[in-house]
Amino acid sequence: MKLVILAVLATVATAAPQGYAAPQARYAGSSEEVPILKDDRIQEDDGRYNFDVETGNGIILSQSGSPGSEGAIIKAGQYSYTAPDGTPVVVKFVADENGFQPESNLLPVAPEFPHPIPQFVLDQIAFAAQEDAAAARGKSGPSASYGPPN
Repeated sequence: MKLVILAVLATVATAAPQGYAAPQARYAGSSEEVPILKDDRIQEDDGRYNFDVETGNGIILSQSGSPGSEGAIIKAGQYSYTAPDGTPVVVKFVADENGFQPESNLLPVAPEFPHPIPQFVLDQIAFAAQEDAAAARGKSGPSASYGPPN
């Protein structure tokens, strides 16, 4: 038993970190260090906070928050950067009891409603209504011959 405990201790000792080294670059060939140009942070005793961060490669983040209901934190802010293709990206956001709500001209937008419904969709809805009516009259189950509407 003592031999097993000694073996476990030896294994743990050899697996323990031998010191801390600088993190490795995430991307092959990338060793660029980006300076932090601005890092202003304010933390109030009542839970309110603000921070502004700006990096040497053009990333800017500004955020503020305050305690909300049921221990939640209400946050608002924006971040911006330049995409690899040169497009400037600006995202404004609010995060509250309704979730994260970003705004940007680069985010996809759902079509306005009501939008036109294609005829094949209307045909399928009508077909399903006919099947439901037939089932209600005593016929059980869906039609044995599903297929495109006529």
